[in-house]
Amino acid sequence: MRSLSRVPVSRRSPRWRHQAQWRRGQLPVPLRGWLLDEGSLTDRLRQSCPGGFRVVVVEEGWRRPQPDEARLLGLTPDARAWVRQVRLLCRGRAWVFARTVVPASTFSGPCRRLRHLGSRPLGAWLFARRDLARSPMQLACIQPGSTLHRDAMGSSGQRDALWGRRSVFRVAGRPLLVSEIFLPGLAR
Repeated sequence: MRSLSRVPVSRRSPRWRHQAQWRRGQLPVPLRGWLLDEGSLTDRLRQSCPGGFRVVVVEEGWRRPQPDEARLLGLTPDARAWVRQVRLLCRGRAWVFARTVVPASTFSGPCRRLRHLGSRPLGAWLFARRDLARSPMQLACIQPGSTLHRDAMGSSGQRDALWGRRSVFRVAGRPLLVSEIFLPGLAR
């Protein structure tokens, strides 16, 4: 196994930092409001794209989370979790790539239906919950070549850095990690 210091920077996980560690001037102006908004991204996208919002599932299934994701969720490095990757579209144009990581232990009680969302937005379900708690958001600039950038952009060949945010949500005390990556189509 190669040490992290010898892994090319582009292959490393993004450097996620608490939103308070970023100065407003460091964040791209067109995305600043989106990155810092603590409300439901689903609701905001629906308001910005009346009648044209939809969710497209890219992939979902049991996977090994990225090491930083496993740490945030208190999982062992070899643990598997339910990973759901979707694109949030406005009139057919991808605006957001979202990645949700749900530990197996979360799939009980009210969270057991999370594996069966299909093309329904997770945010609508989450923000309707009275037992929802959200950790402070982390933000990152996601460089081309990283796994997350590759997943977000698919085969588009887009080489510009992307910006994203993530939070650990707790429903009835059970954690899940939601990462939202803002795609070039949103800023247009």
